Amino acid sequence: MLYGAMKVAVGGPLKVTFRPWVEGLEHIPAEGPAILASNHLSFSDSFFLPAVLDRKVTFIAKAEYFTTPGLKGRLTAAFFKGVGQLPVDRSGARGAGEAAIRSGIEVLERGELFGIYPEGTRSPDGRLYRGKPGGLARVALATGAPVIPVAMIDTEKIQPPGKVLPKVMRPGIRIGRPLEFARYQGMDHDRFVLRALTDEVMYEIMKLSGQEYVDIYAAAAKRQIAEAAKAAKAAKEQTKNEKEQ
Repeated sequence: MLYGAMKVAVGGPLKVTFRPWVEGLEHIPAEGPAILASNHLSFSDSFFLPAVLDRKVTFIAKAEYFTTPGLKGRLTAAFFKGVGQLPVDRSGARGAGEAAIRSGIEVLERGELFGIYPEGTRSPDGRLYRGKPGGLARVALATGAPVIPVAMIDTEKIQPPGKVLPKVMRPGIRIGRPLEFARYQGMDHDRFVLRALTDEVMYEIMKLSGQEYVDIYAAAAKRQIAEAAKAAKAAKEQTKNEKEQ
């Protein structure tokens, strides 16, 4: 009930205002479980994708969105629940991964759609990064659900980091053919199988999105970018001090 109301309240205006274009809707099954594995360019990805689908899709979100105290916190929690987000405690990396896997399996066992970002975090520069092998692969092998690759396009341009007001433009969504991994059943503890499955999905996402692929994790890339920015700032300060002496 709440999801339907929020879909009308949020999804309707999103579609009218931004007019997202979509390719491959026919690949979304009318019923039954499926995993939507998408690239991750923007916070808004979790809103644009559900907005164009007839079926409910559930993503996971950090628990802080659901536990902030006060009226604002309660409203935020109600909003995220309404748009189909599930809280996951990310305080411990391993615990967070296991919680995400359990959540995904529960959603799929109900015959619903489960959305996941294999990169684990948003791309820091618009490129596609290496998929994490744990969550996606283990959920797929545990449930036997098909994996549908999804490419979000230009969503990072709508509201770049630091921008308060979004830019009104048309983002795109490309949905690929479902991928089946029955050949790997019973091998969900084999790290080479988990890596192979994840890489196959990421390759399909790359083809759909047209992004440049970088074979490192997005989290590592963010650290590198932050360290480079810090070093550049320090060098600038040093140059400034030398000129003033």
